[in-house]
Amino acid sequence: MGNSNRDIEEILKFQTVAVVGCSPKRERASHQVAVYLMDAGYRIIPVHPGHAQVLGEKCYPSLADIPEPIDVVDIFRKADAVLPIVQQAIEIRAKAVWLQDGIDAPEAVELARRHGLKVVSNDCFMRQHLSRLGR
Repeated sequence: MGNSNRDIEEILKFQTVAVVGCSPKRERASHQVAVYLMDAGYRIIPVHPGHAQVLGEKCYPSLADIPEPIDVVDIFRKADAVLPIVQQAIEIRAKAVWLQDGIDAPEAVELARRHGLKVVSNDCFMRQHLSRLGR
């Protein structure tokens, strides 16, 4: 099942985004997308066990460690690492998961949808946001 335009539109309206795999390295897509989303007005919460802080924000080792509600879990990890992240997203009652470009994890997508989460897979949050600005 492909991505639904309706799911994309609804996810783009959410405000709090946990970026799993967020890197402090400027050349990484996770860093670039997180910066863009911050500049666009989203609340970004970096998730990466190897860092205490990314983009001037406290960085959490896992979704379960974040002490506030999360709307969207934006995932920058290899496909074989996605299922446990989606399981955590369900546990913390996130509203949506977004698997970035090149990430195809059908089992995780099916699990998320089965639990009522909105899902976008193998697409870029930033590109979809930009496309709606007419850029």
